[in-house]
Amino acid sequence: MERDNLMHGARTAMNHNMEIREWTELYLKNKTREEKTEMSDEEFEKFWKYHKPEIMHAGAAEAMQAYKQREK
Repeated sequence: MERDNLMHGARTAMNHNMEIREWTELYLKNKTREEKTEMSDEEFEKFWKYHKPEIMHAGAAEAMQAYKQREK
């Protein structure tokens, strides 16, 4: 339950501030790209296009934590 609350809070923050949204999206895209090294750039872009919503949803809390940590 706590994980869901963190994720929903992070999603709300991301959706109300475009700077945060862009940063967190790029963070998650780069992280996912590092995990998908077997894909060509073209394959990855197609993968990202279709899986971005679920990746953004699942990684929201982690991305927001990384966003906050970048300032330190």
